[in-house]
Amino acid sequence: MISTGPIEDRLAIRELVESYNDAVMRFDAEAWAANWRDDAVWALPGTGDGIKGKENFVPMWKNAMSGFSFVGFFASGGPITVTGNTAHATWYQQEFLHQKDGVRRNVTGRYEDDYVKANGRWYFQRRVYQVLHSENT
Repeated sequence: MISTGPIEDRLAIRELVESYNDAVMRFDAEAWAANWRDDAVWALPGTGDGIKGKENFVPMWKNAMSGFSFVGFFASGGPITVTGNTAHATWYQQEFLHQKDGVRRNVTGRYEDDYVKANGRWYFQRRVYQVLHSENT
């Protein structure tokens, strides 16, 4: 794994992912949405090329999160490549999902991310999620 680009930018991108994960675990839609560009794309299994625009995917996220009583959401970083005000990174995600109906699932997935730096801050421009493994416990 080789990351490239200024260490300050790579650290800021790691903090962006940590902010995202923290918001998921706290069910905080406002904090979660603040990590995205307004015209970002969120691609999940079954969404084709993804859902474009925060105004479209934040309500979907809120609805999905309403079905959980607990979410453990942890990322392990792959390479981060920064080129000027854009970047790309890979993240491996471990999810512990406790649904309100009593079902519990463990999911391991991978995010392929594209980022944009605007006004000195990094944002998600595109997140593409793939489930690598899922099981009910």
